[in-house]
Amino acid sequence: MIVHHFCIQTNDYEKSLTFYQELLGFKLVNETKNFHERQYNTWLQHDDLYIELQTGKQTQQLASFNKETEGLAHICFYVEDLQQLQQKLEKQGAHFLKKQNKAIYYVEGGALFKIKAPEGTIIEFRDSLII
Repeated sequence: MIVHHFCIQTNDYEKSLTFYQELLGFKLVNETKNFHERQYNTWLQHDDLYIELQTGKQTQQLASFNKETEGLAHICFYVEDLQQLQQKLEKQGAHFLKKQNKAIYYVEGGALFKIKAPEGTIIEFRDSLII
């Protein structure tokens, strides 16, 4: 079994779309307006991974992300050069979730850093595949 995609909902479509395209390098594959009562339902791709980015239904204001709720807490990507990516994202204005005032910190098996997307999704980057 492999992961095909994950779905992210946002109240600020343009801000989230820009974040995933410009900061993380996802390519726009398909953008559908007025999709099942949603302003947008969009597919983004990076290598073999897809994000389905969608707005809430027409009159729906989505609740803010809260890491204290059940369900998906974060998304993690493996990268070979963690420091290079961290420096690139920092120059582009990414919002880092620091630990002890450090962007990159160490957890069993390797180094990592986390950023927060405009809609609140926490995205982790690791330099090790070991868990």
